[in-house]
Amino acid sequence: MTPFTFGLHYYKRNVPLALFVQLLSFIALTADLLLPLIMELFIDYVICENIPDSTHIFYFLLDGRAGEVHTFKLFFHIALFYLGLLLIRLVLIYVRNVLNQVLGLRLETKLREVTYKKLMELDSQTITGYNSGELLQTINSDTIMYKDLFSHIYPNILDALFVLAISVVMLYKINPWLLLIPGCLTPFFIIGLQKFKKKARENYLTIRKNNSGMNLTVQENIEAVRLVRAFTNEDFEKQKFDKANETLKNSHLKQIRLSAKFEVLFSSLKQFAYIGTLAIGAILVIKGQFFVGFLVACANYVMKIVQYVTQINTSIFIMQQMNVAGLKMMDFMKRPSKVKDVKAEEKEAAAQKLSKEQLSKPDIKIDDISLEINGKRILSHISLDIPYGKKVGITGSTGSGKSMLLEALLRNYELTGGRITISDTDSRELPLETLRSEFACVFQEAFLFSNTISSNIEYTDDVYAESKGDEQERTIKAAKDAQAHEFIEKMPLKYDTIVGERGIGISGGQKQRLSIARSLYKNSPVLILDDSTSALDIETEKDLLNCLSQEYPDRTLLISAHRLSSVVDCDEIIYLKDGEIVERGSFQELMALKGHFAAVYEIQEEQNKSVMNFDSVITAHDYQSFSERIGRRAN
Repeated sequence: MTPFTFGLHYYKRNVPLALFVQLLSFIALTADLLLPLIMELFIDYVICENIPDSTHIFYFLLDGRAGEVHTFKLFFHIALFYLGLLLIRLVLIYVRNVLNQVLGLRLETKLREVTYKKLMELDSQTITGYNSGELLQTINSDTIMYKDLFSHIYPNILDALFVLAISVVMLYKINPWLLLIPGCLTPFFIIGLQKFKKKARENYLTIRKNNSGMNLTVQENIEAVRLVRAFTNEDFEKQKFDKANETLKNSHLKQIRLSAKFEVLFSSLKQFAYIGTLAIGAILVIKGQFFVGFLVACANYVMKIVQYVTQINTSIFIMQQMNVAGLKMMDFMKRPSKVKDVKAEEKEAAAQKLSKEQLSKPDIKIDDISLEINGKRILSHISLDIPYGKKVGITGSTGSGKSMLLEALLRNYELTGGRITISDTDSRELPLETLRSEFACVFQEAFLFSNTISSNIEYTDDVYAESKGDEQERTIKAAKDAQAHEFIEKMPLKYDTIVGERGIGISGGQKQRLSIARSLYKNSPVLILDDSTSALDIETEKDLLNCLSQEYPDRTLLISAHRLSSVVDCDEIIYLKDGEIVERGSFQELMALKGHFAAVYEIQEEQNKSVMNFDSVITAHDYQSFSERIGRRAN
């Protein structure tokens, strides 16, 4: 597939209108090509007194009805005809330009739509293969650049070919010798174009790469503004930005220098063609082979030939940048997702494999699953039964596979062995939308959109929201259950308060509580908390877990946590090490086992006691110091 066929696939619905626009363009260009012949009439039959040529295309203006030769009446009629052609040309070109922009915007919108849809379809592993700057470049900048190929470049080339064909015919009819100079220069145009085209494509690839790097640098600095300030690393980040900026500038300068050389070469050839043709025309006029007016017309046609040959060359030169954008989008759109969804025509039948009762109360079975990514073992032979309503705690050291196990449930990654069933149906046989609607997830990194607090909480498709009461009541209940209502009420606009981009206007603990409220609002049968209470203090976490136990007693709850006190009330706790379950059982059973879990739990409990004792000592010391200071001031 070429960039042209790739774009045509999404442009084809616009082809009828595009052909109509091209027809308008041809009519406008025809009017433009007739103007030099009108100028020839002014010179030969208004200024000069030549005998009218009965074979002239505009002889109807010279047969006496529009006025005699060398009279004001003829001048007036020729001028009126000239203005009429000029007006037709201007109106049609205006309409053409507007419609071409409309067609371009349609294509741009469609390309942005399909690339974004592709992004949503790709699995997590594939997406992590791109940096965010590259993705932004593909979905936004490349679509803007590429649409010009169909709305600007291809129409320009068709226009140029049309003008070239008509101009060559016109010159040939006047005198074949006038084609000598353009014919001799054409090979130089072609050779020059081939040389510059290759270098231009290389330059545009570099520019695009540097643009992606710049996007990434800016995005990272926006997201990490707190971190940069905390480490007083503003100067370092400025240097990094300046380096990326300078690199981008240099890549553009390289292309500018190439474009300047391109322009100098073709402008020189164009001027040489013009002067050469004038010389040949002058010789033919001296020999009496045609009138002076034809010399002016011929010079115009030669300039149009050279101008439109240059337009073709320039269009092909600029096309290299758009081809680069098209190739990148093609590569992105062809990138297969490692997680295969059920085919569209099979989705309805697949969704009916489970009854509404089975979907609302799913039994989950993890059967000997394994997961490898890029040859690295992440999960190994994990089996776990999770009947509806069971509370499961997942613990282990950093990198043990806790989050990946939960991601595997959602099919964000494809298993390399074993299977996961939902009410005895393989999760791979269910549409991803149906599968993921079963889970309400709170991930490690709490993400909030730059919107109101209520909009962030109500971020759901409402699959399980039937008969759940007023939307505002549901929002407040979810916030209360997530221990977020109290701090929301203290905010200036309460639930209508707009949090900053990625929730930058609130604390980490508040973001986590809003994320939990969002998952509770979704009201799915399975709630996943992936280390999502790490920023909460112990008391708030305890209140949250107690509330979940009381308000959602029948829900399946999967809690991944480093803080082992978060999972003590779970029905079953598994301890992962290097992607394998090394211990499992209830809290009492694991403590009696005196293995990894018990050792870590005891260490954490000792640390908690030490912190509490330290806080008590600090509090007492601060109070005593404060009293002493007050006493000294009083004295």
